[in-house]
Amino acid sequence: MNYRKQKEVNIDNKGMHLKYFIIIFLLLILLLTFRLFWLQFVDGASLKERAYKQITANRMLSPKRGTIYDSTGKALAVSSEVDTISINPSLITVKDDSEKTNALKKKVAKALADIFELNYEEVLVKVTSTNSIETIAKKVDADKVSELKQWMKDNDCYAGINIDADTKRSYPYENLASNLIGFCGSDNNGLAGIEYHWDDTLTGTPGKVTTSIDATQEAIPDNDKKYIAPENGSNITLSIDANIQAIVEKYLKQAVEENDCKNGGSMVLMDPSTGDILAMATYPDYNLNTPFEPNETLLKTWDSLSSEEQTNSLYKMYSNKVVNETYEPGSVFKTIMASIALEEDIVKTDTPGDFYCDGKEYVAGETIKCANLAGHGSQSLRNALENSCNPALIQLGQRIGASTLYKYFTAFGLFERTGIETAGEASSQFHSLDKVGPTELATMSFGQRFTITPLQMITAACAIANDGVLVQPRIVTKIENPDSGAITNIDVKEIRQVISSETAAKVRDMMQSVVTDGGGQSGAVKGYSIGGKTGTSEPNPSHPEDGYVASFLAIAPVENTKVVALLSLYGLHGKNHYGGQIAAPVVSQVLNEVLPYLGIPSNDSSQSTSGSSITIPDLKNKTISEAKQYLKDLGLTPITSASDDELITSQTPKAGVAIPKDGIVKLYTEENNSSVSTTVPDLKGKSLSSAISSLKSKNLNIQATGSGIVIYQDPPADSSVEEGSVVKVTLQEVTTDLH
Repeated sequence: MNYRKQKEVNIDNKGMHLKYFIIIFLLLILLLTFRLFWLQFVDGASLKERAYKQITANRMLSPKRGTIYDSTGKALAVSSEVDTISINPSLITVKDDSEKTNALKKKVAKALADIFELNYEEVLVKVTSTNSIETIAKKVDADKVSELKQWMKDNDCYAGINIDADTKRSYPYENLASNLIGFCGSDNNGLAGIEYHWDDTLTGTPGKVTTSIDATQEAIPDNDKKYIAPENGSNITLSIDANIQAIVEKYLKQAVEENDCKNGGSMVLMDPSTGDILAMATYPDYNLNTPFEPNETLLKTWDSLSSEEQTNSLYKMYSNKVVNETYEPGSVFKTIMASIALEEDIVKTDTPGDFYCDGKEYVAGETIKCANLAGHGSQSLRNALENSCNPALIQLGQRIGASTLYKYFTAFGLFERTGIETAGEASSQFHSLDKVGPTELATMSFGQRFTITPLQMITAACAIANDGVLVQPRIVTKIENPDSGAITNIDVKEIRQVISSETAAKVRDMMQSVVTDGGGQSGAVKGYSIGGKTGTSEPNPSHPEDGYVASFLAIAPVENTKVVALLSLYGLHGKNHYGGQIAAPVVSQVLNEVLPYLGIPSNDSSQSTSGSSITIPDLKNKTISEAKQYLKDLGLTPITSASDDELITSQTPKAGVAIPKDGIVKLYTEENNSSVSTTVPDLKGKSLSSAISSLKSKNLNIQATGSGIVIYQDPPADSSVEEGSVVKVTLQEVTTDLH
């Protein structure tokens, strides 16, 4: 009985177990069915997308940034093909083996650090990162990429290492026009200057390619490959000429360094009829290929600066003084004042005794002194410009009145930006008309206690040179789509007629008198008619540390003007701070090279005022003996260490250069070809005969322009040059009215 009951109990238990099993099984089937349903119909789309992403690779195709050309077709900014190296840390693994995975990550980090010359510890942090992607190196050149590919092949290590096409921006001429052109960051976006302002035009649109990939990250051929081609950035052509720019930068650098200009200098050349900027320079400049490194000037104090000061100093280094900064224009502004007075028929150019200067002018209880403390006496308007007489211009400003002045300042565009197509154009700062009292009117009349940009000043002056028509400055002349070849030309934009052509002609004529008879005589260029105006701005009393600003404004030729030039030198503190003394000679040297380069004919064929000049013949392949006799017959002195029977292979100066009689010619042969260097002496303040003697003692030649004492020389004092080289000097008679 007990046995039977026990058996029945066991059977019941088994039945219950089976029942539970069936229930659990059915529940599992139900859950599985539900899961399949969920995966199929609810999560299906997202899972499909995840699966697709796991077997596909998206590569961004960088567009090529447009090239920046000068007006002659020279490439000033170019983009070359490079690569960016990145990694997917999660794919750099050995399956189910953490120890081998760690070893692999260290191996990859070591290889990447060695190939790209990076810090190993920093690379290892990226390789072991939990981020989906890490960038290892940008803008990598082809040789480094080849080295990486070879390592990947040798080590059979592909997964997680990406090589993506990219472009690298470079600047073939390095410092040339650096403050105008600007530069790009690591992402190829413009950060300053033309590069920043025209970024949308230059950048283009990225493309994309989507492909299936295998475990080695190689593409798998299939029909699902998608390719969207990048649209390359457009090319732009600037109005500047690289050759003219180089001439301007050479003489600007020399002027800033020789005169110890604490705040540097700027120079701009402009075609008045088109508004084209032929050259625009700031010094100190910087290397566009290394824009985050301090230039030579900044490097002198770099280590003593805080990090914030270093950052601010770099921003200052990038500044284009012509466009981004304002200044008090000083006496060059008197050309604008004269234009207004003549246009309003308030004054004539040559009325004797129209103004009187006894060395000072009393205005609202204040004494404003003339640079010539003895005074200029009775003067016409022409005399006042020649002498750059402040009291005369104060009297002129009082006749015109503030409201009329402001009407013309508006017409000349001085109250608004010029609209030039580059970054960061600054705004002028004037007193509001209701705040212009007698003192403000007086100082304004000779160009002080208001600020404008040098670009605004030269644009207004160009209106005078362009028969009274104001033209907007143009820096970009055309845009080219490199894919289609389509070209968009940027038209010349005439803004308004500011003064009559008759008034403009009268002002140009007076500007010529400033150069022929007044304080701008050192701005003359032999063989050309030059008009000019000197400028010397005193430091604002509230900021004496800013020093003086010396400037010179020039037009060339006076009739049918092709070039207007403005040079400004900032932060002068010594006695020699007058524009006529230190700025005018620099402009003269620039125009002396630029005008012939532009094909503007000279009306004087002589090349030197230091006596009769002799053009050096080509002596190559002549024997030393023949060359010696030939040069002696010409009145020149041959210098050589070679034997008489050796053949000449080179000479200094080169053939075609004109030097005075008794000049020196160095002769070299294949056996005796070692040139000798010498140091250029300081010639400033010397007479012509003394300068010739000093140079001759150094076996150097001279080319001289003008008469009197030397006020300018090129190359500058202490330069190292080859014996036989030519030193150009400008001389001027001593005069006191050079401001």
